Amino acid sequence: MKRDDFTSTYGFALDPFQIQALDALDADTSVLVAAPTGSGKTVVAEYAVAKALAEGSKAFYTTPLKALSNQKYTDLARRHGSANVGLLTGDNAVNGEAPAVVMTTEVLRNMIYAGSSSLDGLRYVVLDEVHYLQNAYRGPVWEEVIIHLPPEVILVCLSATVSNAEEFADWVATVRGETAAIIEERRPVELHHLYLVGDRQAEALHLLPTFVNGRPNPEAARLDSRSVSGGRDHPERGRDRGRPRGRLYTPRRAEAVERLHAESMLPAIFFIFSRAACDDAVRQCLDYGLRLTSPDERTAIRAIAEAKAERLSGPDLDVLAYRQWLSCLESGLAAHHAGMVPPFKEAVEACFTAGLVKVVFATETLALGVNMPARSVVIEKLSKFTGERHEFLTPGEYTQITGRAGRRGIDPVGYATVLWSPFVPFDQVAGLASTRTYALSSSFRPTYNMAANLVRRYAPETARHLLNLSFAQYGADRDVVRLEAQVDKTLAQREQARAAAVCERGDVEEYRHLVRDLNDLGPSGPRSGGLGPSGPRRRGPPPAADPAEVAAALGRLRPGDVIVLSGGKSAGSVVVLSTGQRRGGDVRLSALTADRRHLTLSLRDFPAPPRAVARIELPSPFAPRNPVFQRTVARSLARTPPSRTPPSEGAPTAVSGEDGPGDPRRGRSRALAGAVAAVETHAVASCPDARSHLRAADRAERLEKDRRRLERRIQGRTESLARQFDRVLRILEAWGYVDGWSLTDPGHNLSRIWHECDLLVAEALRTGVFDGLDPTSVAALASSFTFEMRSSGPRPEPWFPSARVRRRWTDLSRLATELNQTEDEAGLPLTRMPDPGFFAAAYGWAAGEDLGEVIAAEEMSGGDFVRNVKQLIDLLRQIGEVATEPATAKNARDAADRLFRGVVAVSSVVGA
Repeated sequence: MKRDDFTSTYGFALDPFQIQALDALDADTSVLVAAPTGSGKTVVAEYAVAKALAEGSKAFYTTPLKALSNQKYTDLARRHGSANVGLLTGDNAVNGEAPAVVMTTEVLRNMIYAGSSSLDGLRYVVLDEVHYLQNAYRGPVWEEVIIHLPPEVILVCLSATVSNAEEFADWVATVRGETAAIIEERRPVELHHLYLVGDRQAEALHLLPTFVNGRPNPEAARLDSRSVSGGRDHPERGRDRGRPRGRLYTPRRAEAVERLHAESMLPAIFFIFSRAACDDAVRQCLDYGLRLTSPDERTAIRAIAEAKAERLSGPDLDVLAYRQWLSCLESGLAAHHAGMVPPFKEAVEACFTAGLVKVVFATETLALGVNMPARSVVIEKLSKFTGERHEFLTPGEYTQITGRAGRRGIDPVGYATVLWSPFVPFDQVAGLASTRTYALSSSFRPTYNMAANLVRRYAPETARHLLNLSFAQYGADRDVVRLEAQVDKTLAQREQARAAAVCERGDVEEYRHLVRDLNDLGPSGPRSGGLGPSGPRRRGPPPAADPAEVAAALGRLRPGDVIVLSGGKSAGSVVVLSTGQRRGGDVRLSALTADRRHLTLSLRDFPAPPRAVARIELPSPFAPRNPVFQRTVARSLARTPPSRTPPSEGAPTAVSGEDGPGDPRRGRSRALAGAVAAVETHAVASCPDARSHLRAADRAERLEKDRRRLERRIQGRTESLARQFDRVLRILEAWGYVDGWSLTDPGHNLSRIWHECDLLVAEALRTGVFDGLDPTSVAALASSFTFEMRSSGPRPEPWFPSARVRRRWTDLSRLATELNQTEDEAGLPLTRMPDPGFFAAAYGWAAGEDLGEVIAAEEMSGGDFVRNVKQLIDLLRQIGEVATEPATAKNARDAADRLFRGVVAVSSVVGA
């Protein structure tokens, strides 16, 4: 193929960096192209695809996101014809044997490990958004692909501008041979940084340049400093807290849109780091009276929206508030975030790209999403909430977000505007805007699935050598100094916690172990390590509880449950009268003591999750303030020994007297009674600060674990990733997945499970957790692997469709706890615990419930629901392929088919 024929199709002259990259491909050299967003990196990738088609070979174009893969498939099919282009994602398989196939990076990784025949004839692989290898979970996939691809394959790596691009290219060259680093720092459209300030003493918003003659604008700095009580050295400057300023204020969203409209700076993307705030911004602008479209534009918008939504049913459209959404869209205003269903997001993207929608309020996920350039980008806040804390934007995130500003061939300049905030000084805004690049780092680590595939495909020496070829190992030594500093900090915190755990009345550690022994004898049974494939495993101390765990345990208690309080004046057994949820995630518990004292307890009263040690029948009618009621309950509590919960039930049974002769529970009851007495009579139990001492001791233990883990990480850095691989192998061998240097039958199954909980999923299948369940129950139980509650509040009470599913969930939780203990002892990252929060939604949808019923009951957005179901379908299909029990495999496949309907199916169709 002649290059001139290719370049003539673009209608503009190529930039020098693009020509340099094309020269490298013509010389059969891999390339890394690091350039700003919108600079035309994809021209290089499309040239590799065109070369493959002209030469009769193959090209794979990989992206990190399904949405990006769908968009690139549409672009390439339009350019080369649908017969020559295929698509492979978790949702779609279109013409997979075509000479040019677009896919997610995980699909290519799976092909490599499976030794797929589709790799035959492969000449070019495009790795789009290669800087995504920093992602904690999915990032290692990029390194796996680069390391394991056949040596004759030429790579085209596309990345945002990073400060260590040459280093990354050197690593690729080390692994695969000559690789050209093509670095372009100049944006095709000049970017102007602006600062938008609300001023109660001015008639209009201040719109100031962030830089004047290359330096921070002194006028903006003076305006900012005059409004600060205490001046520039105020102690809370630059933090996410502080006192409000009187004169200046953060511009309201509608005001900001109006000002940008007046300055001809639309279309604009407002980045707001909250889904709810994005929706609120649209409503605020409408309430303000903003209407940004003409009648013809509104007609065109409606046509696009109706085309995208035509496959959704009328009831589903009603549930998704289609009419309200369309009304906003027709006004030229829209939100864009993960809570929206894909057809709605795609309509917003199409309307914005066509210039019909003028303002989009989006979360930062759009920065790595589909191609939506704008004239202006507005950042409302320079900090975002991560689910645990507020964090300041990194230079990389700022660069990625502002890269959307300026449409090549349309705008002479682009605008990146930051709104004034009382919590961030102007000099910090200017500092962030002047930092244009960031370093690319690796998140690579050996996983169980990776280890199984290395054992399956390579000799031991080769496998370890391949691990040591990773980018992580390439730059590992630089991390040692940082880790050493973390060790020093952790040691200081541990000593503070140990000092707080000292009690003048007695030995806190001794008392703490008594409390733990009592908890171990509770209805859930002892916290044993259990028996694995290789016999008993060493038991470790239970992990320290966090407030969410305590709240969840309190929420599971029921009236009549007997618990033991372990400190202060109220130490001893009490009976639960009621539980209630309060604002802010707190749980309040009403209880009665044996001497008829009425207690109101909260999270602060429990240093560890409480367990019911017995149960009594409360009198009827329920009248907790009635003296007769209280006397009856107190007498029952005084003569009630703790009892064991039968393993088939989810709550303690009622106690109705002493255990009978020969009853095996007698010894357990006596042991419980002795444990209760030991706790209640210990000297520390009478200390009013007992709970604080226990919490401090737990924190000290946790910090000591952190210290040991950090030192193991330092050792791992100074040794090699291959040593980490050896620790993974030891777990796999102990659990029966590896025998020497060969896979067992369960090990072969593990090599085909592509999931962050890979070993836990494999173990659940091996131990029969899914066996004997109907498809809807399989869907519910499997959802615990794919769903993760993001809220920091207490978890809601789990819902189970049957007693059998409840028991299987208990079995799965026990497996997960055992695996975490094993991983902690080995110094490896812990597998995420399964989460039952999606059980009801998965079960209801698989059972055929309407969308309105499901998301209303779960208080979940349509987009979140669709995304979780699609992830669940992907896992169920894997289970359907690897399960050795035929009925289980069939039920998993049936469950996936039942879930793939309605809005989920529509959201999986390319271009829907």
